[in-house]
Amino acid sequence: MTPPRFPKIASLKTADAFRSYLEAEHIGILFDDTLAPAAASPLGQPIVVNGTGVGNRFCVLPMEGWDGTTDGRPSDLTTRRWRNFGSSGAKLIWGGEAAAVCPEGRANPNQLVIDASTSGALASLREALVAAHEDAFGRGAADDLFVGLQLTHSGRFSRPKAKSLPEPLAAYSHPRLDARFTVPVPVLSDLDLDRLAGQFVHAARIARDIGFRFVDVKHCHGYLLHELLSARDRPGRYGGSLENRSRFLRDVVDGIRSDAPGLDIGIRLSVFDSVPFRRGPTGRGEPEVPSAGYTHAFGLLQDDDVSGALDDARALLRMVRDMGIRWVCTTAGSPYYCPHLQRPAAFPPSDGYLPPEDPLRGVARQIDATAILKSEFPDLVFVGSGYTYLQEWLPHVAQFSVRTGRTDFVGLGRLMLAYPGLPADVLAGRPLRRKSICRTFSDCTTGPRLGLVSGCYPLDPFYEAHPDAARLRAFKVETQA
Repeated sequence: MTPPRFPKIASLKTADAFRSYLEAEHIGILFDDTLAPAAASPLGQPIVVNGTGVGNRFCVLPMEGWDGTTDGRPSDLTTRRWRNFGSSGAKLIWGGEAAAVCPEGRANPNQLVIDASTSGALASLREALVAAHEDAFGRGAADDLFVGLQLTHSGRFSRPKAKSLPEPLAAYSHPRLDARFTVPVPVLSDLDLDRLAGQFVHAARIARDIGFRFVDVKHCHGYLLHELLSARDRPGRYGGSLENRSRFLRDVVDGIRSDAPGLDIGIRLSVFDSVPFRRGPTGRGEPEVPSAGYTHAFGLLQDDDVSGALDDARALLRMVRDMGIRWVCTTAGSPYYCPHLQRPAAFPPSDGYLPPEDPLRGVARQIDATAILKSEFPDLVFVGSGYTYLQEWLPHVAQFSVRTGRTDFVGLGRLMLAYPGLPADVLAGRPLRRKSICRTFSDCTTGPRLGLVSGCYPLDPFYEAHPDAARLRAFKVETQA
């Protein structure tokens, strides 16, 4: 598939050129023309939250490398990635990786699992990250490093066994998404969810005991807890009203407070969503169904009304605030049914579709959503997402966003695979290494879709030389022939 003809970000070489393009296309991304000197950079300012000091405003977002062992432990590749995160210069590590609370909840057969059998290996993984941070920035540098672990269950997108069909476990029957599976999609019972809530609490206690400072109870990207938030048609204690749909979160938070006192809690939330998209006749993404009357979304985006789509998130965040949770990481949609909403990119993964809009619109939408919520919930600490596609202009937009209070932290995901040292370079006032900047080729997603490890095959020499790189190239040749 040939991408639509949007301008390459690298071709917008000056602030005037970038601004002129944004204005001509009516894309509301705001940025600083110049970066502040390193010592005065808003991105380098510390923040203290409930007595916890975090040394700067860069955050490493959680990712899944598809490179753990089949019994849920990190491999050498996992440790390499976490060491890169440690040496990146970012002071907030939002999980580093999504860890499943039970084997059947893994999104892939090589995803990390947190339980008694893996706790020692996960402790060593965290220690490797902290050691890499101090190796890079000096003894004591980790004193203001805040490291957590993301806890997850993949729900309908579970695929825990190698070379097997998916094994979905859904929150409710979904007429569109169920039809995408060639296997039955069972719905978890209330008793199943009660048991699973206990597994989240048990995983959180393990995380605390092995040194993680906080856990993220993951509510995003179409995975189980996110899907529960849209379970309006589900009967029983976990469906219908928002009170019921958020019951799982409340029970888990209460359990953590009881069983793992002292452990901070965060929530990564898809703050808006859309109808499922599919590849249209031209290769571009198109909605499967009209938005009008669609009830299976938490925060349905209609007519690009971002503020209107945030009403669901507002209601949940009021509950989150009442629970005493301060840490919120915003994202949107799902990589499975609306990836352009979740991670704006020029090039789709193998099972995706061409962008139906300029990816910069997707960036603007996520930044605006975070800014709106921050203005309405100033006592919560927000980590924004969706910045990678900005490429050379990422530091300029990030600086403006933090300087003007539109977010507290700037979260970096895919970009960290290609260029983990970007935060350190920005904070030191060094020029960006342009050959390392992520151009959203999506190989880090196509690889895992083919059962390969996830890495930046185009830009990281380590992955360019990895045996899976040849398999990925062969796949591309075959599909483009």
